[in-house]
Amino acid sequence: MPTPTIVVDDLSSRETRDLLARHQAAMRAQTPEDSCHVLDVEALRDPSITVWAAYLEGELAGVGALKMLDAARGEVKSMRVEERFLGRGVGRALLRHIVSQARGRGLQSLWLETGSGADFIAARSLYVSEGFTACAPFDDYVADPLSAYFTRRLEDGHVTV
Repeated sequence: MPTPTIVVDDLSSRETRDLLARHQAAMRAQTPEDSCHVLDVEALRDPSITVWAAYLEGELAGVGALKMLDAARGEVKSMRVEERFLGRGVGRALLRHIVSQARGRGLQSLWLETGSGADFIAARSLYVSEGFTACAPFDDYVADPLSAYFTRRLEDGHVTV
């Protein structure tokens, strides 16, 4: 299976904006407004956020982002793979890239929020398989039965829990 090419994305391409718009629409369709934490393109332009795009065979295959929470912590945001590329390792490659970039920035931990329902089983399985563990809500998140929260410590290139 080919490895995706992953690059910083400035959110200027129609392709990326369309994928993120579909992501936002899907999240809003699956989750009530008060439990939905998806960011739109404008919110992803915040200077604390870096977005990456993954390309396979010259086509946009997925996106993922890292939000700097503070000097020691980051949050994984906006992970989405185009349906036709599901099962080809794009999400895992993006997540590993984000972890690598977080380490390179000297972060000590990564955090994320995702859905707790059946539609999010694949996402939760990916996160757990990459060393994330369930945790309590963090930062501005509050306990919500529709959300699942995860964290991963980053030390010396190894997972510690």
